[in-house]
Amino acid sequence: MFKWFADLITYDLLRLPRGAHLSESLNFILYDVPKIYFLLLVIVFFVAIIRTFLPPERIRKMLSRKKEFVGNILAAGLGVFTPFCTCSAIPLFIGMLESGVPLGVTMSFLIASPMINEVALILLWGLFGWRVAVTYILSGMLIAIIAGLIIGRLKMESYVEQFVFKVKQANQNGETKFSWNDRLVYAVGYTIEIFQQVWLYVLLGVGLGALIHGYVPVEFVTKYAGNANPFAVIIAVVIGVPLYSNAAGTIPVVQALFSKGLALGTTLAFMMAVTGLSLPEFIILRKVLKPRLLLTFFGTVALGIILTGYFFNLVF
Repeated sequence: MFKWFADLITYDLLRLPRGAHLSESLNFILYDVPKIYFLLLVIVFFVAIIRTFLPPERIRKMLSRKKEFVGNILAAGLGVFTPFCTCSAIPLFIGMLESGVPLGVTMSFLIASPMINEVALILLWGLFGWRVAVTYILSGMLIAIIAGLIIGRLKMESYVEQFVFKVKQANQNGETKFSWNDRLVYAVGYTIEIFQQVWLYVLLGVGLGALIHGYVPVEFVTKYAGNANPFAVIIAVVIGVPLYSNAAGTIPVVQALFSKGLALGTTLAFMMAVTGLSLPEFIILRKVLKPRLLLTFFGTVALGIILTGYFFNLVF
């Protein structure tokens, strides 16, 4: 339906020639923007319903007293269904530590929650297909689990700022009770809130992606970031870290680069670096983590992203 609409406007009503730079860029925008908006509105609504069953206090209870590895897996899995940004995840991270959740387990959650979220899943599924979406989710969970295990084994609790363990979370012994009417009202409000936050990023991201799709030569991308360059994944991660964007603004650009010949692993590594590692996140985390733990956290995650990128380049 969306492809039919884009072709109708571009080639039938405007009578633009197929294959031309302008027509291909316009068709890219007309196809992707309505599809992404539709997926956002529908799927975010159902994800919001799921979120009402996973309030922060319940997450803390589920993760506290869990053994290593089991807790890391559970924490990474909860990160998929509790898509907090870094700013929202850190207060919950503090609450987990104060409640007795092991450091390594909380790290798995802190890594997975911003990197793996419903917007990323929706956009990846819509633009790349379910295989790429599932690949991204599973690889993100694997990075979160392994990085959390490594940090947990290093016993670096002393490198968490001491005020974290003195913070008392409000309403720690109670959970908000939702009726189904409350859940529906929350889901509608949350969907509208998310859409208001990301619609412009989607439009800008698709616009930039359209320029890449229509005007950037395939040879340019494959020369500098193709499989022939052994450092392509590392370069993608290094470029991605200083950039700060959410999945809505990143994925359309990634899609355009992928369509031009950027390898899948390099593409996913770039996206993970942008959404899971960023300078603003580094600055925020410095408030609760001492430099040694902070650098260990970033280095472990970055290494995991790089290895994942190379692995998927080999497999795909």
